[in-house]
Amino acid sequence: MKLIDFSIKRPIFVSMCTIIVLVLGGISLSRLPVDLMPDITRPVLTIITTYENAGSEEVEEIITRPIERAVGAVSGVEEVTSSSMEGSSRVTVQFSYETDLNEATNDIRDRLDRITPHFPDEAERPMIRKFDMSSFPIMMLGASADLDPVQMKQMIEDQVSYRFERVEGVASADIRGGKDRKINVDLDINRLTASGISIDTIMSSIREGTLNLSAGGIERGNLEVTVRTPGEYIGVDEIEEVVVGSQNDEKIRIKDLGIVTDGWEKIRSVHPVNGIPGVRVVIYKQSGSNTVSVARAVRKELDKIQQEMPQLNIIKIFDSSEYIENAIDSVSNSAVNGAILAIIILFFFLRDFRSTVIISISIPISIITTFTLMYFNGLSVNIMTLGGLALGVGMLVDNSIVVLENIYRMRDEDAKPRLVAANAGAAEVAAPIIGSTLTTMAVFLPAFFMTGVTGIMFTQLALVISFSLFCSLITALTLVPMLASRLISEQGDNQRHTFLLAKLFQFSKYLMHTLEQDYKMILEWALKHRAIVIVFSVLLMGGAIAMVPIIGSEFMPVTDESEIRLSIEMEVGTRFDIIYKSYQHLERMITEAVPEAKFVSGSVGANNWQQRGGHTADFRIPLVPRDQRKRSSDQIANTLRKLLTNAVPGCTIRVRPGRSFFRGSSDAGIEIEIRGFDLQIGDDIARQVAGIMEAHPNLADIKISRELGNPEENIRIDRSKAYDMRLTTKQIANALQSIIDGKNAGVFRQGGDEFDIVVRVKEADRMSIDEILDIAIPNSDGEPVVLRNVISSEPVLGPLTIERKNQERLIKVTGQLVEIDMGTLVGELNEKFKQIPVKQGFSITFGGDYEEQQKSFYTLLGSVILALILVYMVMACQYESLLDPFVVMFSVPFSLIGVCIILYITHTTFNMYSYIGCIMLAGIVVNNAIILVDHINLLRRRDGLHKNAAIAESGRRRLRPILMTTLTTVLGLVPMAMGLGDGGEAQAPLARAVIGGLTSSTLITLIIVPVIYSILNREKRPSVK
Repeated sequence: MKLIDFSIKRPIFVSMCTIIVLVLGGISLSRLPVDLMPDITRPVLTIITTYENAGSEEVEEIITRPIERAVGAVSGVEEVTSSSMEGSSRVTVQFSYETDLNEATNDIRDRLDRITPHFPDEAERPMIRKFDMSSFPIMMLGASADLDPVQMKQMIEDQVSYRFERVEGVASADIRGGKDRKINVDLDINRLTASGISIDTIMSSIREGTLNLSAGGIERGNLEVTVRTPGEYIGVDEIEEVVVGSQNDEKIRIKDLGIVTDGWEKIRSVHPVNGIPGVRVVIYKQSGSNTVSVARAVRKELDKIQQEMPQLNIIKIFDSSEYIENAIDSVSNSAVNGAILAIIILFFFLRDFRSTVIISISIPISIITTFTLMYFNGLSVNIMTLGGLALGVGMLVDNSIVVLENIYRMRDEDAKPRLVAANAGAAEVAAPIIGSTLTTMAVFLPAFFMTGVTGIMFTQLALVISFSLFCSLITALTLVPMLASRLISEQGDNQRHTFLLAKLFQFSKYLMHTLEQDYKMILEWALKHRAIVIVFSVLLMGGAIAMVPIIGSEFMPVTDESEIRLSIEMEVGTRFDIIYKSYQHLERMITEAVPEAKFVSGSVGANNWQQRGGHTADFRIPLVPRDQRKRSSDQIANTLRKLLTNAVPGCTIRVRPGRSFFRGSSDAGIEIEIRGFDLQIGDDIARQVAGIMEAHPNLADIKISRELGNPEENIRIDRSKAYDMRLTTKQIANALQSIIDGKNAGVFRQGGDEFDIVVRVKEADRMSIDEILDIAIPNSDGEPVVLRNVISSEPVLGPLTIERKNQERLIKVTGQLVEIDMGTLVGELNEKFKQIPVKQGFSITFGGDYEEQQKSFYTLLGSVILALILVYMVMACQYESLLDPFVVMFSVPFSLIGVCIILYITHTTFNMYSYIGCIMLAGIVVNNAIILVDHINLLRRRDGLHKNAAIAESGRRRLRPILMTTLTTVLGLVPMAMGLGDGGEAQAPLARAVIGGLTSSTLITLIIVPVIYSILNREKRPSVK
């Protein structure tokens, strides 16, 4: 082969090319961004429309449904979901991953332009928002201090927030929680009624005192001087002195009607850290910025802030970069450890240090060269790309093993000089190693036709493994023969070894010789008893197929992300102080029950960011790293669930391990969708579904998505009486708002900041509805009118939020899985759901992770079939035969035996990663059979051996390289298969599937492939030239 001959004759040229490639790879590595997963930008648009004072069903009918019909016809739309609530409509449009989001946005905007003229005049124009991964925070900080709460938040807003926002790559640093300064004017209702002054009058008086107007300019000598009337309040006491009216010729001031306090707005939410209410600073990164580099810069700035402001105690509640860095380190360590194990097994078989170095050098060369490809293709260092390198570590030496082993055989058995042996040995096996490499690369070709999340993730894995294998092939055909021709010893050269090495080499030589002879005997017996071998193999295959349902399936493997999340929910409308007391009680219990917690943080009350009601709260409990605790996050969650179930009466508590990195926001476990129009029927079916799920021993934290509305008091105005008493609807509504919630009467300026001045009735929020109705308000003539005379109240429940999916009403029932896989659970629930009477127009389906699982599995199944076809075609091209590739393909199905056994033993499910491992096996397991069949044909063609003799001799000669390539690949994957470190559980199923499948396939291939070859190939003895 000219390439091999050229490489041996031009060693300096080959060496310099290798060094150039390594330098480029090193530079590329230093510039590669680091992230946890490939960049998965979901092509999603959200359309938000405001329609004030409209009920949920009205918004659904007038706004949501027309939008759904309009956008549903846009090209590339996969799913349309919506939620209609009082005064607002939100429609989410999800496109296929290949869709250009900018073009889709233009199409959606054109569709909306056609329907918006038919909307009511009161409805605002729909707003379109794009989904971006940067809309999720990369870091969350908690701040507390022994300062006045208002002062602390003011300090963070003025001196801390902007410093984070100026860090390169940071989009914003949002502040949540704390107390916002407010100037409260609390009026005494009795004094106010006696004075006859309305709240509107008081507000007008305050507002008029906050003017700051310029009166123009006057000339003073050579200067033009501006005349300004600064009417702003200098202090709170000035507001108390504002005159709002008179009575009996005496001025009535605000202080005569109530008190003015410099305080804060009503607390509706709080964010405690270790029991201390604090302030959260939420860091968002800019779109396209690297998570790890941005987080590092933020941490560096945080250290400076804490040094300069020791009075502030700022801790990291959540830092996504820490888990990412730990996960990347875990995969890197697995790759390094795997490479070390592969080198050790090489040394054991080769019994020569220089030979081991020659083969081992292909690992760093192939990996470092691959970094160049990653850089120029815009890939990042993530667990998929690094995982691909870790998976390929053992395979990268396969080609070099075959080449060097054949060189040694020619030197030892054929007594050829090392230069001739290097050239002839490499040339003899060039065709089979090229074919085996191409078959392995062929299985990854279907990845480029995959869609969705599976396609994006598998494509990067496929690129990295394919290119690294190609690099290893080039290394095996150039660098290895060149180094072998210079470094290996000539036949008969005696190398001196230490006593231990000499004993080890002696044992290795004896073991290999014994294995070769025993294998030859077994092979000869198998050729004489072919029927027994085939029947036994088929029985093993049938047993493996029977194990598949027992193993179970799920979408993604369960990971331990060192975090527990806990949510509590009380009756809709529960007061903030009650939910906060419940939170504090649970916080104490959690602190005692979870010694593994770094700290306990949470959020109590309404949360607009998460669209959460005021009757809820949540906990976020970061745990120490996995290697510093005995319990997994799942075990801790199960313990807490049992402990807290009835801890607070009237409180629903849900506990789950945090799994946001690999599942995104889809951490609900199982999700059941009830579709149908009638709200009442849907609620009834949802309750029956929830009842069945609550009775299941492996389900917990059952939740129905559709909640009852908030308790409300609807005020009915008697318009006739109101007209007679000189009152308008607007006057009554404004008066009620001013009495209960307070209204803004202007701003108080100080130090460049503005603070609202709020006028309200003192402790009105604690009054009963009857007490409020007894309050008198002045009419247009200034006469007092008791509210009860013109209005009445009626207790009702507030409007529901109506969810829809693909233009059908929807209710979701969710639950957490406890010690059960998704596939088994779905099968059991499906049988139970058949007992529920479902009326026409309604359906019960599985959504969420199970829906994604089915989509991904069907995609992967198609990829497996295509991969097998491609592998066969590549081998047919190599052999120029349709029969020999068919013989080789018999090694593929027997890999299922090892896959099922190892998944069962390690309690691993069939998931997206283990299926990807099965796809890889289709190209890996045929390599050994290719080497074996190719050598059988060579001996029959070149040496004129009989069929069975050629089979037996080829088996003996090819046993060592087959065992070496198999063991290096298997041992190279062992560290990854152990699933150690953060994120290790995600890659472990893939490695385990490859280990089990390759091991079983190799053992069976060594017997079944020669047997099948002997059956299908006719006895033929060509003449020897």
